[in-house]
Formats: sequence, structure tokens, C-alpha cells
Amino acid sequence: MPAAAVVCRELDCGEPVDALGLAHFGQGSGPIWMSILTCLGTESTLKNCGSAGWNKPVCTHNRDAGVICSGHKRSRLADGSNLCSGRLEILHDQTWMSVCDTVFDQQDAEVVCRELDCGAPVQVLGAAAFGKGDTQMWTQEIQCRGNESHISFCSVSSSNKHNCSSDNIVGLICSGYTDLRLMNGSDTCSGRVELQFLKEWGTVCDACWDMRAANVLCRQLNCGIAVSVVGSDWFGEGSGEFLSGSS
Repeated sequence: MPAAAVVCRELDCGEPVDALGLAHFGQGSGPIWMSILTCLGTESTLKNCGSAGWNKPVCTHNRDAGVICSGHKRSRLADGSNLCSGRLEILHDQTWMSVCDTVFDQQDAEVVCRELDCGAPVQVLGAAAFGKGDTQMWTQEIQCRGNESHISFCSVSSSNKHNCSSDNIVGLICSGYTDLRLMNGSDTCSGRVELQFLKEWGTVCDACWDMRAANVLCRQLNCGIAVSVVGSDWFGEGSGEFLSGSS
């Protein structure tokens, strides 16, 4: 992890999430420049770390190193059914920490879901709903306004919640819906309804779709009010996953 911290810093990719070996991302080719690295984690570039010597490999490409950096994200959801649900963990001083449910509220959830490109928050869950994990506990109150792009931009109180334990870890479910569109219509304000869920586009079943839902969609697309709801493949069959319609 100290070597991974140097790589992430040098690439301006945030903090290290994981240091991986055994050619986790596939084997490279060409020379193996460095091996047996001894980084402190504070170096500005990987070349400043100690090693077996430049172009003196002691292993083959089946042990190529890999790294996952946080980018500019400082939060993640673990042990959920998908990337947009799970136990909330935030990155602090290169350490992932679980969050106490008494220091986290709906406005904080808005920011986390936005940071993770996961749409809007659906439910904030306490009592270790997604398990206790094995991280340290964050116990300072997070004070987001709700419009921040990253949780690192939120204020933090100086006081700690001392009654927090692993039984009080907060979990979060985000909608996962990040975009919507109308396809195969005569203009951008008519067509087959498609939603983007976890980066994948899918269609909406018309069984539970009505004018109230259509009005919400038209408003989101800046398309006025709904004129008509049509189903039965009026605009042709789509592809990808079916997503449940809701009124």
C-alpha cells in the first residue's frame, strides 16, 4: 500500500484503495524496470523508492503489480447487491472507515450517491444492515448541505459520538438511476422510455406506468407535461434489461 500511495499521488488519482499482484490486470510486456520496492508512501514519484535496482528484475510478468486508486472519490458502498448499495465507508488518511449511523443523515446521503454516480438516495439504513466489516469507525458528525459533489467537501464537527459501535454502522441504498431518455420518437420529447441504471440502458415495463409517472419524466426532460401514455411497443422494442415502472 505505501507503493500504491506513491503511484496514486504521482498520477493525481487520489488515495490508494488496493495494491494488487500476480498480474491481476493481465500481464504486461517489455522490460520489468523495478522490483522489490521499499516505499515509505511519502515519495513524490515511484523512482524515488528503494528497489532491487533499475532494470534488475527478480520476477516475471506473471507477477506484474497493479493498483486501484480512489480517483477523487472518498466514499464507497461495500457488501451490497450492487455498486450503489451497501455499508458506507469513507477514506480518511489512507484508511477506509465505516460510518456511525448517528452522524449521517439524508443530506449526507445525497452527496454520497452523487459522488458515486448512483443517482438519488433511496434509503439510509442503520444497525449494520450490510454487515459490520472490519474497518475502524468514523464517529465525527458529517455536516453536508446536500449539494456538494464529494463528501470531502462537507464540514465535519469537532465532537465525537462515543456511543458508536460496530452495531451502529450506517448503510445506504442509492437508486442507481443516473439518466433517462426517450428513443425512437419523432423528437426528443416523445418515444420509448429508457433509464440508465449502473451505466447500462434499459427499458421500462408499461404494466405499472401511468400519466403521473409520465408527467414526472416529462418534467425531468424539460418537455412540459405528458400528453399521452402508450405501451405495447408503440415506439418499437428496446434492448437491454427491463426496469420496473412505478407510479
